[in-house]
Amino acid sequence: MASPGYGKQSAPGQLPPAADDFTHLPAREAYLASLINQLPDGAAMDVKTLAAHQPLFGQMACRTALNRLSAAGHLRRVRERVNAERPQWVFRTYFSRTPRPDAWWNHFLATGDARDTGEASTDSAPDPPEERPRDHTSPASAAYAALAGLGLADARLSLSATDCEALEPLAAEWFARGATLALFVNALTSGLPTPVHSAAALTRRRLIDKLPPERPRPDPAAARIPECTACRTPCRPHALLGGLCRACHGAPPTRPPRSGGLSPTAVRAHAARARQAMVTSPRS
Repeated sequence: MASPGYGKQSAPGQLPPAADDFTHLPAREAYLASLINQLPDGAAMDVKTLAAHQPLFGQMACRTALNRLSAAGHLRRVRERVNAERPQWVFRTYFSRTPRPDAWWNHFLATGDARDTGEASTDSAPDPPEERPRDHTSPASAAYAALAGLGLADARLSLSATDCEALEPLAAEWFARGATLALFVNALTSGLPTPVHSAAALTRRRLIDKLPPERPRPDPAAARIPECTACRTPCRPHALLGGLCRACHGAPPTRPPRSGGLSPTAVRAHAARARQAMVTSPRS
């Protein structure tokens, strides 16, 4: 087992185990993939440990096999922070028994969402939930309670039970964006006209017009940095091809095109004219 927080991490959303999980791989890669698949989460799966715990392949063979498993979509190496309270970085290898394309890995490493990136079929779309009447025996939500209490803060915004039920989704969005009860009441009751002809209509208008901005929330996936499986260089997800950087993958490096450059012959000609001008120019 690796140190706590390190080692193997099973990727979510894998298909159930089957006898042909690794039949598409060469014999060496299929053998090591089967071995890694049986390891529990948190187990060490670096090349030294893999080479020491099986008698068939050495460290270089295990390194090559891991690179090929990464190119086949079975694993990715990342650095990630434990959480916001503990700014500690750990090194994990996400392993998926189910081979995943680069698009799936990029989406998962960037957002933490393990759902398929393809568009869902309209035939399998779930039916919309049925609208059910409010169960008055259950406790009211924070949004409903805040709407019902507006009349206590200002009698001009006294709402009925029907009004509170209709406006509850709009008020719930305020609290979902981090609004406090004091901010909610102050925003809806300040500067009221006299008289208020329709408390429900005015409250609805203010709930829409004064909706607070959506504040950015800390995303654990934002503190996840993918690494090249071969050289362990930190890279952006879209810069990896099969989990490998361009140098390890063998792709030619991308260079910016030269614009307006001079040929060596032109440079030498300009230099010769400059030297000639310095020799023949009159001295002061």
